Amino acid sequence: MKKEFYVVIEKDEDGFYVGEVPALEGCYAQGQSIEELMHNMRNVIEMCIEENPLVQSESLGVQKVSIDYEPADA
Repeated sequence: MKKEFYVVIEKDEDGFYVGEVPALEGCYAQGQSIEELMHNMRNVIEMCIEENPLVQSESLGVQKVSIDYEPADA
C-alpha cells in the first residue's frame, strides 16, 4: 500500500534543509541538499509509521503572512 505525506521544508542557519511531516508526531529529518533531505525523510517516515501507525491529521497547506516590522535597535 502506498501512502503520501506532506513535508514542510525550511533551511536552517547552518545551511541544512530540515523537514517535518506534520501528520506524524516527531517526524523530522535533515540533509545538506533537498535530495538528501527527501531520502532521509523517506527513512524517517517509515520508522515513524512503524512506531505509531496512526496519522494525526491532514495538512491543509501553507500560507504566507506579511507584517510591517522595524527592529527595536533601528
